[in-house]
Amino acid sequence: MYDRMQELSIQNMEKIHDAAMDLLKNTGVSFNEEEALEIFKATGHRVEGATVFFEESDIQKALKTAPKRFTVHARNPEKSVEIGEDDFVFLPGYGAPFVMDAQGNQRQATMEDYDNFCKLIQTSPYIDMNGWMMVEPADMPHETVHLDLNLSNMLLCDKPFMGSPVSRQGALDGIEMAGILWGGKENIMDKTVSVSLINSLSPLQFSDEMAGALIELARHNQACVIASLIMAGGSGPVTLDGVLALQNAEIMAGITLAQLVRPGVPVIYGSSSSAMDMKTGALSIGAPELSKNIHLVAQMARFYNLPSRSGGSLTDAMCADAQAGAESALALSTAARSGINFILHSCGILGSYIAMSFEKFLIDEEICGMVRSMIHPLALTDESIDIDVIKEVGIGGQYLTHPKTFQLCRTEFFMPTLMSRKNPDAWAKNGKRHIDKVAEDKVAQRLAAYEKPDIDPKIEKQLTEYVKKCKTA
Repeated sequence: MYDRMQELSIQNMEKIHDAAMDLLKNTGVSFNEEEALEIFKATGHRVEGATVFFEESDIQKALKTAPKRFTVHARNPEKSVEIGEDDFVFLPGYGAPFVMDAQGNQRQATMEDYDNFCKLIQTSPYIDMNGWMMVEPADMPHETVHLDLNLSNMLLCDKPFMGSPVSRQGALDGIEMAGILWGGKENIMDKTVSVSLINSLSPLQFSDEMAGALIELARHNQACVIASLIMAGGSGPVTLDGVLALQNAEIMAGITLAQLVRPGVPVIYGSSSSAMDMKTGALSIGAPELSKNIHLVAQMARFYNLPSRSGGSLTDAMCADAQAGAESALALSTAARSGINFILHSCGILGSYIAMSFEKFLIDEEICGMVRSMIHPLALTDESIDIDVIKEVGIGGQYLTHPKTFQLCRTEFFMPTLMSRKNPDAWAKNGKRHIDKVAEDKVAQRLAAYEKPDIDPKIEKQLTEYVKKCKTA
């Protein structure tokens, strides 16, 4: 296969690996969580204060038990997904405190916004999993909002969902609620029903919240993305070469902890590292360095026989304009073509994670469909080539009215619902509407057509009561 983006040689990947092993052995990684330190001590790791040191044999032992693919079960079994090897999933944006409207006006996100994103995910033909904290609702108490987000994920959408890694207790609440959804916590101990995002604290640290959540999630067999988001030139080296080594060390440390807690628990090798804008000091996620890192991360994950995670439709733009379209399409298509398995932020993100946009969600969603169509392989069979039709039409003929064209005209090609293919007269007659305006109308239509998926009323009541109980405890 030929690709002009850099393909790492075995020697290149071994060099990155060796640099990471050097960091893990001689510098170590800080885990600011007591149980994590006790686990490392009990398994023979050298621990000095909060710093854990790793031998290469520790890493190799963890990699032997980490699966290269796994299933995430949905409450609707028809919507369960496979992650790893050739299978990949698109997921929505994550962690935005604001919502940006089609006019570029920014406001604080609300719980209603979160619910509406769940509804768009449920009705999406291209988004495979529900996310976590697509927006951070400002109208809900910070201490208990994770309960409401879990409840919305479970009731408003029957696709697989991401878990709540906000803290050890947040992870435990998510596990308890998943247990209710599956008729008892014992029913999910050997069944992965969520994927949670565990971020390192670069350089070379894990916070107590992330480490505590990782331990509980691994203990209950729930998958974790072990992710490093390094700002090159800020929280990590200015070169992407150095970033690859540093993020690799952080990811390997987190994966090792997960496998020590429960050998065989699913983990995903993740990064969305990018460059610091040297003019502003801010993280740039629309930079070409992000796409370069995505392509290289996919290769390093395969080097370790692990599923991979990266960002998708990411942009620094503040509205759904040409900049947003260009940056988002480059990152998303790079992730899909490079073999990333868990493509987070596939739709909705604006302004370097600062906001989610309903209109951009739909635009990005359509790009997800286009990318999936673009990478779908041709059958290249006698039937699909159909040389008899080519001979029948012959020299100078036409295919427009041929029965084969009528047979396949509605299914053979990707058909957009937002992007215009009108001629200039038809476009002008329709009001010369730009795609963000078309998307604005489509959002209202999608939400109006939403139907809540069926759920056992007893289970819904138990979930609701659990949330109420936790809030008043």
